[in-house]
Amino acid sequence: MDTAVVWFRDDLRLSDNPTLANAVNTATEVIPVYVFDPRDRRETRYGVEKLAPHRARFRRESVLNLQESLQDCGGELLVREGKPETVIPDVARRFEADAVYAQTKPATEEVSVEYGVRDALPAAVSFHRRWTHTLYHINDLPTRYDRIDDTFTPWRKAVESHADVRDPLPAPKAVPTPAVDGIDVPTPSDEDIEQPDHDSRAVLRFEGGETAGKRRVREYFWDNDRLREYKETRNGLLGADYSSKFSAWLATGCLSPRWLHAEVQRYENERVSNEDTYWLVFELLWRDFFQFQFLKHGADFFAPTGIRDVHKEWKHDRKAFRQWADGETGIPFVDANMRELNRTGYMSNRGRQNVASFLTDALEVDWRWGAAYFEKQLVDYDVASNWGNWAYQAGVGNDSRDNHFNVLSQGEYYDDDAAYVTTWLPELSELPAEYAHRPWRMSAEEQATHSVELGSDYPRPMLDIETRYDELG
Repeated sequence: MDTAVVWFRDDLRLSDNPTLANAVNTATEVIPVYVFDPRDRRETRYGVEKLAPHRARFRRESVLNLQESLQDCGGELLVREGKPETVIPDVARRFEADAVYAQTKPATEEVSVEYGVRDALPAAVSFHRRWTHTLYHINDLPTRYDRIDDTFTPWRKAVESHADVRDPLPAPKAVPTPAVDGIDVPTPSDEDIEQPDHDSRAVLRFEGGETAGKRRVREYFWDNDRLREYKETRNGLLGADYSSKFSAWLATGCLSPRWLHAEVQRYENERVSNEDTYWLVFELLWRDFFQFQFLKHGADFFAPTGIRDVHKEWKHDRKAFRQWADGETGIPFVDANMRELNRTGYMSNRGRQNVASFLTDALEVDWRWGAAYFEKQLVDYDVASNWGNWAYQAGVGNDSRDNHFNVLSQGEYYDDDAAYVTTWLPELSELPAEYAHRPWRMSAEEQATHSVELGSDYPRPMLDIETRYDELG
């Protein structure tokens, strides 16, 4: 084979990238391409924009880092703006390519775009797709994806007992890209994508790219030696190291889950192997589970009734939704988490479960609105993990239970001194922890004493949340 196009998607890395490795091993020349799709900036049918600045910044940094890494290997990354269904076939024609290699993903939009690219290629150009986004390869599952269990634990036990994780592939030493003189290679400028200000309260300044992702792994595993206590600390709320925070690099494919698994094994061999080290692999399995579930159920994950056809009377109260999204509900633990998300593009796993439960259980607002808002904001947005987790929490996904989170008791348990709440709601910083979590319990005199007037300095609660939780049981 003379020339192969490599279409990068959510696999923005050189290490353990079968798409790139296969192309380099079979073609004389390789043309790496990344396409910024303008459809990523549109408003969704849920009334929410698809891409906010934090997520856009991380993606842009990841693409630029990929371009630099390819240049270090003697290659180049062609960066284009447009619909991949048009851009990729055009590149294939221009360079008279023999083949296109691309990552495949299970979600409906991604599959539709993939098929659009394949169908628009010249007849002589072959299309090769590679499964690269999970820890376990789809071909290694003990049960076909369309027959896997819809409950996590039986699936996990089957995979752990009857499948092996493949060894990660090394990064190619050279990527022979042909000369591209005279070819315009646009990169979105600072003006094209708004650059958000960094908030000093953020748990991390998430920097996109494989280089930054590997640096984060080195710091968390090896420099700070935190993997040994991962399970113990993962429900934290403040600071860089209460959890690994690898999710953003995994979502964009800057880090391979197989490469990360190999690092865990190395840590277990060189430092310690315990329940905490296993728990990070356990979380990778949850991530895999949703990827394969999306392949099995497809568009059902976006239906209001979910994959279990559960009928609930979802409300479509735009005002209530905006109060939730803006962190103006008057319920401090909810508001603090939503304001962190809006300011930084990130929220802890504990926070995500609680704000999702508040929207779907306490307010009974359509869960898909919340999932779409997370899609817009999260720097670590992954379609399967995000929509799968929201469906799960809403009681229409991969769980037969219908349990809600009591955000009041959750906040008081995981933030007992109210340090998290007052970090993101500084207007409550003078309150004792008891009132910081339940400010509506203050009398008028106590509000005056602590210089916090409800309805002025901080919103009154949008509903009687304590009575609501009594109703929910």
